[in-house]
Amino acid sequence: MKISVWDTYVAREDGKTMHFDILVPNNLKVIDTIFGYGREFLSTKPFQTDELSSKECKFCHMEQAPDAVADIISKKGYYIIEMENCE
Repeated sequence: MKISVWDTYVAREDGKTMHFDILVPNNLKVIDTIFGYGREFLSTKPFQTDELSSKECKFCHMEQAPDAVADIISKKGYYIIEMENCE
C-alpha cells in the first residue's frame, strides 16, 4: 500500500512540542479527515494540546507502507508514528 506521510508538530500545555506522523492511504486527499485522525490521536493523551491545523500538520512525502502498518490503515483508516514528546 502506498501511503502519504503527514509531519505533525503540536504544542503541549507544558511547553513541550509533540512530533508525530499521520500515515494515510495516498489517495486520501480530504484534509479535514486527515486532521480529524490527528485530533483523534491527541484526544487519547492525558495532557492538553494546542489545536491541530495546516500550521501544525503538513504533507511530507509518500512511501510504501510495511505490511503491518498497511493492515492497520486498512482497518482503522490511519496509523500514527509517535516521534517526540508523545508520552
